[in-house]
Amino acid sequence: MADATTRFSSYAGAYDRVRPRPPAVLAEVISQWAGVTGPEVVDIGTGSGLSLPLWSGRARKVTGVEPSGPMRAIAQQRAAGLPDQENFSVVDGRAEDTGLPAESADIVTASQAMHWFDPDRALPEIARLLRPGGVLAAYDCDWPPCVDWEVDAAYRACEEQQFALEIGRDVRPPYAAKEEHAGRMRRSGRFRYVTEVAVHSREEGDAERFVALALSQGGTVALLEQGLTKDELGLTRLREVAERRIPGPVPFWWTYRVRLAVR
Repeated sequence: MADATTRFSSYAGAYDRVRPRPPAVLAEVISQWAGVTGPEVVDIGTGSGLSLPLWSGRARKVTGVEPSGPMRAIAQQRAAGLPDQENFSVVDGRAEDTGLPAESADIVTASQAMHWFDPDRALPEIARLLRPGGVLAAYDCDWPPCVDWEVDAAYRACEEQQFALEIGRDVRPPYAAKEEHAGRMRRSGRFRYVTEVAVHSREEGDAERFVALALSQGGTVALLEQGLTKDELGLTRLREVAERRIPGPVPFWWTYRVRLAVR
């Protein structure tokens, strides 16, 4: 199975265009939990840097860690466009080996990335980065966004169709069950308290964006690269339903699951 670096490098630009922008409330919640004003933040698996703007004007220092060159280039561009760009940097590294100093962060975040990490190696590395009382915040949004019941049903059917193919073709991430993140954090023995909360956000999108979101999923990309057709993956049917039910821009309602672990 191709690792996350290989898989996401192949469609960095498309990923960045359609993925949701994490809401500012995430930084508020995480900062309050950490009890630090002007925190030093490390965003592991930063990808195209979609989470970096959350910390603009709020953090003293932000370091994005990303192993994919194409993703890292977009993240660096995004950081360079922020008003306090001097507080931001994006470096090459992995969750299991960031190359950053011990106890150098008040907050470590992982946005849509924890399911790619090897928890037996990544969680000790994250704990090493955090200062005592520091917080790991791993957050993922629920798929798909809440838009329309019939589109949702078509997406679920598409997802179910692909699930068996991902397993059979060995392209599913080994820690894909995101609902197990908190349990893994607890079992690691590296954190004194772990909990989970949810926050919400609103964006806009149309049928094209909805389908593009499905196409931005790592498993979908991997299966298409293996030669499966959009018909076989249920994507043709999804597009038909989305175009019929979402004739123009409508609200996309996202729910973010946030796993908070205190060192």
